[in-house]
Parts: sequence; structure tokens; C-alpha cells
Amino acid sequence: MPTAQNPSGRALRIALLTYRGKPHVGGQGVYVRHLSKALVDLGHHVEVLGGPPYPVLDGRVPLIELPSLDIWSDPHPMRKPRVWEWKDWTDLAEHVSFGTGNFSEPMAFSLRAWRHLRHRRDEFDLIHDNQTLGWGLLKLQQEGWPILETIHHPITVDRKLELEHARSAWERLGKRRWYSFTKMQRRVARRMPRLMTVSESSKSDISADYGIDPERLHVVPVGVDPDLFLPVSGVQRREGHLVTTASADVAMKGLRFLLEAVAKLRTERHIELTIIGKRRPDSHASTVMTQLGLDDCVEFVSGVADSRIVELYSEAELAIVPSLYEGFSLPAIEAMSCGVPLVATTGGALPEVAGTHNETCFLTEPGNSEALASTIREALENPGLRATVGAQGRQRVIDQWSWHHTAQRTVDQYRAVLEDQAQGRGAQGRGAQGRGAQGLGARGRGARGRGTA
Repeated sequence: MPTAQNPSGRALRIALLTYRGKPHVGGQGVYVRHLSKALVDLGHHVEVLGGPPYPVLDGRVPLIELPSLDIWSDPHPMRKPRVWEWKDWTDLAEHVSFGTGNFSEPMAFSLRAWRHLRHRRDEFDLIHDNQTLGWGLLKLQQEGWPILETIHHPITVDRKLELEHARSAWERLGKRRWYSFTKMQRRVARRMPRLMTVSESSKSDISADYGIDPERLHVVPVGVDPDLFLPVSGVQRREGHLVTTASADVAMKGLRFLLEAVAKLRTERHIELTIIGKRRPDSHASTVMTQLGLDDCVEFVSGVADSRIVELYSEAELAIVPSLYEGFSLPAIEAMSCGVPLVATTGGALPEVAGTHNETCFLTEPGNSEALASTIREALENPGLRATVGAQGRQRVIDQWSWHHTAQRTVDQYRAVLEDQAQGRGAQGRGAQGRGAQGLGARGRGARGRGTA
């Protein structure tokens, strides 16, 4: 029955999969944490199946921990597991795949999820996978599970940018081997009946890179809690203080170009930069910081609560998203929600998310430290415009990006998945071409004519 919290009908039972859910930084952890909470607020039941590092969830959301070999954990990422650490065949599969240089977490997690869920079919209505795209999902699909797949952006974009910015042939070879898991993800994505992404930009890129019919891709933007991410009264902005988020030291995030811009601006004025993320001594960012002489004006902050992140935004004159590409960018809307003026590049979906230059944000060219420095300089020299942009940016977030809206639209996709499966089963797959009944009786035969299997 419809209720005030759940106006669309009966409550659903959802198994939400995330192969890793970093507690403090990283879009996947934020997405799973807040979406699952918002779904429960709507009256639905959600269980999260996660691999390490495990997500931090609302107390009403059970977490099923699926331990891995944790090859990428601190303080020794890329460690080589010992034989006695193998607990079962999924550990062996993860180890062997890692031994070829491949990022093996998504594949191994999907197999563990299949093993866990195959005996729980009557306990859930459907599976919602958060960009795992591993072979185990095809096994679940073959066993009759309805599946909704979220792809935030195609990891093939990360691969392309990492290869372009590799510093040597040896590093380029290593990147090719590490990103070989994207072949699996592309093949699994083509077999998913219904896919959800976070922006029109990502939809276009996923369709092009993965060869998926755009009709099977549905845009549901992510959100932010404007009652949590808000301007903090009594906190004074610090002159020349910039803040950015770097969940990973990868080329796509464009941190190098921001550091170069800070070095240029430092010759003209007082500049400080806070990076929300963890500094790794051997990272490319650390090397660039030392080379540019920035160790005394750049600080890293990690492992802090959302309330401290909000304070950091409130202390800053500008928030910066220097990415070469973003499928959406949670840091962008979190900063905007806090009322701090945003400087962002035009990479990927950022203009779609942040809005209009000099109205709700300041936009600049990606991969160009001179242009980035110029945009930051102009914003710092116009306090009145900064105040207007900050206020209008927050209003844009309030009007468009909330987790409540994300959850409502996601539930619409859940119901569409269930309807698609019911129709596909009734027609034995004959009428499901392009509607994603691959693996559900027809095993993808109906989709081959559309080039998606």
C-alpha cells in the first residue's frame, strides 16, 4: 500500500553491492552510504554487501562483510598475499588475477556476492550493483535475479588518461595490465538489462565506450544533504585559502595542474591549499609538491568527519575541482552546498553539474594550469562576485541535488527492472529486445541484434 514515505507502492527488499566503500573519501562510499539511508527513509529494506575497506552506514542498514585478500590496504598497498591467507577458491581467483598485474577486486567481489546471494533469492526483490561489473553478476542474472546496474562513469576514461600521463614506457605497461579489468566490465555491462548513471555526460560516454544502446541507460543524479553541507555561522574565511578533494592520486583528478597553479599564484599573493585526502610519500602529487616548493603551503586532511569537511569549506575562499574528467563530482556539489564559490574545469559532466560560469560557479579549461591560475586569480580579486556565486551555487544544489530525490528516482528504476523482468519472463524473452532480458531465459539472444551482447 502507498504511504507518505513510500507513495509508489509496496516496500522493496534491495541487496546493494559495493566492492569497496571507503568510509571517508571516495565517491563509491559516499554514494552507498547516503543512498541506502535515503532508501530506508522511504520505507524500503536495504542490505549492503561490501568488500574492504568497508562502508560506514546508517544504523538501520545491515552490512554483510565479504572479506577479500585486501591487497590494496594500507600501509602496504599491492602487497603479495601468502598462500596461507587463501580461505577458498575466490581468494585463489583474486590472487591469480592480481599476479597478472590486473586489478582483481571487482571480479573477486562479484564471485563472493554470487556465492552469498545464491541461497537468499527469496529474501530480496532485486540486486542493485554499484559499478562492480564482475563475472559473478552474470551468474546471478542467469539464476533469475533482477539487477539494476549503476555506472558512475566508464573506467575506460580513467585508463585512457592514465596511459596519456604515464611517465615511462614501463609505467604505461603497468597501467595497461592494471586496467585490463575494464574488458570484463565492458562485457558485463553489455549484458545488464537496465543501467543507471549519474549525468547526461556519463550516459553519452558509457554508450560510446561500452557499446550500449542509450535507451538502456537512465540518468539519476546523485545528491547531497543540504542540511549537513551548509555554511557554518561564525566561521571566518581565510584569505587566499583554497580547498580541494583528492580521493586518489590519479591523472583524472588533475591535482598536478592545481599544484602548478598554486605555485604560479604564490609568486603574486598569499595562497594556502588544503587537500581533503591522504598524502602518500611516494605519490606523484607529493613529488610535484616538493619539486614546486609547496610543502609549507599545502596540507592534507584525511579521516575526518563530515562536520570537519564542512568547516574546511566554510574556511575557504574558493573550492577547486581541477579534474580532467568527472562523471558527476560529489565534491563539487558538497562545496556548492556549503556556499563556498566553486572553481571547476569543464571536464566531463562538471558544467552540467556546476552550472553557468560567473553565476553558480567559475569554469575553466581542464589540463591547463595557466588557465586554472587565471580563473582562481580573477575569483579572488572579486569578493562581491564570489559571494553571489557562492549563494547561487548553494541554491542550485538545494533545487536539484538531494539524496531524497536520488532515492525516489532510483526506486522508479527498481520498479522498472521488476516490470521488465516480469514481461520478459512472460514472453520468454521475445519482446525484450533492447529492454535487457539478457540472461533471463533468453540469455542475451534478444539483445544481439542491437549490438549490446
